[in-house]
Amino acid sequence: MNTYPPPAVTFVRGAGARLWDTAGRSYLDFVGGVAVCSIGHAHPAVADALAEQARILLHVSNLYGTTVGLDVAQTLNRLIGAGEGSVFFANSGAEANECAIKLARKWAPQGRYAVISADRSFHGRTLATLHATGQPHRHGPFQPLPAGFRHVPYGDLGALRAAAAAPDVAAVLLEAVQGEGGVWEAPPGYLEGARQVCDDAGVLLMMDEVQTGLGRTGRWFGFQHAGLRGTNGVEAVLPDVVTVAKALGNGVPIGACWARDDVAAAFVPGDHATTLGGQPLATSAARAVLKVMEEEDVPARAAAGGARLAAGLRSIPGVAEVRGWGLLLGAELRHRPAAEVAAAALRAGLLVNPVQPTTLRFVPSLLVTDDEIDECVGILGRVLAEVAA
Repeated sequence: MNTYPPPAVTFVRGAGARLWDTAGRSYLDFVGGVAVCSIGHAHPAVADALAEQARILLHVSNLYGTTVGLDVAQTLNRLIGAGEGSVFFANSGAEANECAIKLARKWAPQGRYAVISADRSFHGRTLATLHATGQPHRHGPFQPLPAGFRHVPYGDLGALRAAAAAPDVAAVLLEAVQGEGGVWEAPPGYLEGARQVCDDAGVLLMMDEVQTGLGRTGRWFGFQHAGLRGTNGVEAVLPDVVTVAKALGNGVPIGACWARDDVAAAFVPGDHATTLGGQPLATSAARAVLKVMEEEDVPARAAAGGARLAAGLRSIPGVAEVRGWGLLLGAELRHRPAAEVAAAALRAGLLVNPVQPTTLRFVPSLLVTDDEIDECVGILGRVLAEVAA
């Protein structure tokens, strides 16, 4: 269907941070499947895991147990580090957020159903997650959207506190970095304040880590950049619900909604389900991805690689500002439309993503090398000079 523009290029092969098209031309990939290819294209550990699992067991439905998903759930629980929790496996980030929204409504007392999210946010394309998305220009063609979603300015704790105090609110849903909205990171103190707002209002703090999770920002999860200063020093901001997807499968469709056990207990059999979520092929890929991520210490690699990339981008004439954390960066351009620059970069052999009219997003593999980062900066610098000329 006509849901995407005609492709400018067709790819047939990938390896690490590189892609090859039908003519055999090589490209440097700093879109990464939109933050999906977290450990690079065709990683052998993922390929081996898929091949092995395909010969063992692909699917039995969630009416029966399988073994591999438990390892993934336990690893996510440990890496999130927000207490003992439970995981629901889905097939995408939108589905993970749908689960979170339904869980919040089931958990909350009767009459409390509303979810507060932020302007510029992005939470998915289903009807509910579309309304949670704080981009009104996306809403119009699909009205009437499901009721129960309100938006406040990102970073404005006063507005968040006022909205969360309404008697019908069940949860607050936030991103640590607004990737689709233009790569805007949470201002200092915002996530700490949001946790306090939710505690005071008796509502859930739900973190959408679909794009920011699993090492992308230089921590395992974006919310881990924040801390609450208490009497015993600095404590982590602990969300009640966390959603992940994208990076978890490295290209294999999988999402997950984690919730603290006392919150997850609101669901009983029949409240929520999925036919394919958590099936062994997807979870075997996720298990391999998480193993590589831990072995490679991808948060440290993202922090170092992101610092190098940010410095390189700031050195380019025509780049007005660089935003973001780790290897989730946005370059704000002077005077030139981002789509025009991204098209010129593609012709020069570099994939970058125009997420806003003047913003390019960079989300390469978390295993990207220093040489590849420098190559990206070099190509973009030449492209911006040519476009300006």
